[in-house]
Amino acid sequence: MILTAQKNIQTIKDLGLSPIKVSLSSTKELYALSGSSLEAHKFCLIKEAFTKHYDANKYYRGVCEEANVAPESIQSFKDLCKIPLIPVSEFKGNDSYKLLSVGLDKIELEVRSTGTSGIPSVSRRCSDTVDNVALGITSMYREFFGISKGACLFLCPPPEEIPEMGLIRLTNLLSGMLDTHQFMVNKGTFSAEESLEKLNQWEGKFDRHIMAPPFLIMRFIAFLKESDTSIKLDKNSYIITVGGWKRYTGEMMSRTDFDNACMKYLGVERHQIRDTYGLTESNIFSIDDEHGEKHVAPIGHFSVRNPKQLSEEVPDGEPGRLAILDPAAESTPGFVLTEDIVRILPGESKSGRSGQRIEYIERWADSTEFGCCAVNIDRHLCEAEAQNSAS
Repeated sequence: MILTAQKNIQTIKDLGLSPIKVSLSSTKELYALSGSSLEAHKFCLIKEAFTKHYDANKYYRGVCEEANVAPESIQSFKDLCKIPLIPVSEFKGNDSYKLLSVGLDKIELEVRSTGTSGIPSVSRRCSDTVDNVALGITSMYREFFGISKGACLFLCPPPEEIPEMGLIRLTNLLSGMLDTHQFMVNKGTFSAEESLEKLNQWEGKFDRHIMAPPFLIMRFIAFLKESDTSIKLDKNSYIITVGGWKRYTGEMMSRTDFDNACMKYLGVERHQIRDTYGLTESNIFSIDDEHGEKHVAPIGHFSVRNPKQLSEEVPDGEPGRLAILDPAAESTPGFVLTEDIVRILPGESKSGRSGQRIEYIERWADSTEFGCCAVNIDRHLCEAEAQNSAS
């Protein structure tokens, strides 16, 4: 199977095309492959990416040599767990430039996220990586939402306020697929009244979507509840959550309570509520399908490790620490050890899609901080409200 995948990739190269870009543009087709065919395809992409970074990145090659791993060490899909990982904390270091596999002059975009420590994680992307992100995320949006028109209420700050924030980059990519949109957090304030007014203005004209961190959607719902108001969004509407389920206070929000509140006050059905998972440091994005199963982008691989022995993978269905193998990362090695505990859902997908599906469980117990973009927005809103109340 791997030999066939290698021949297919070589054919793409012989045409002068990029196997990564062709794959990112073929999300639907990759999900339709058999499990073994998709694994073979991913293996070839990931091994080739590993070889590129091994050859181009002096720092990373040193990490590999210390682990006694070279490209020839990776011969089968099971060998992927040998690829040395970069802890996500290294993207926060003052020396994070060492992670670059391309010259600094090749960097087109810097994306940042900041958790509870206040130290930004900086992900630098060259032109090819930016291309890959745009192709990969928009193809995932098309696969799971089928959106090409409509209106979206973004309950988050607009790009002009914080253009470097990863969460805002995600909203920007979706906004280009719509007829119209509105950002509802401006200069540190959120108006639920204006949000309701905007949704009412769009009624009957567009399919109305809401994209936001869960805590902000719950703020909007709290306003509806207090004012004894409920609305009914459209049959093609989506509630899309980004940024995670933990408040800046450390409180973990309940997905069940959230879904029930959305159904009651926003007039949607459960299958219209879709959560996403992604990291600023990675280009691999995951989205809930119509059955609430979160699918990993088909070119990437999620390797779930034993937290006490990181060289060991745990069986599907068991929780472990997530490592992401991302062949779309051209600027830095895309082999990232996260601080998230997840599990791979065993068995076949209810939707018939091939590939991995995950369930997010919690932050790793020894993590030094939690959260990123959404936590920052949450904290700033609460601090601004406290200042306004005191004045």
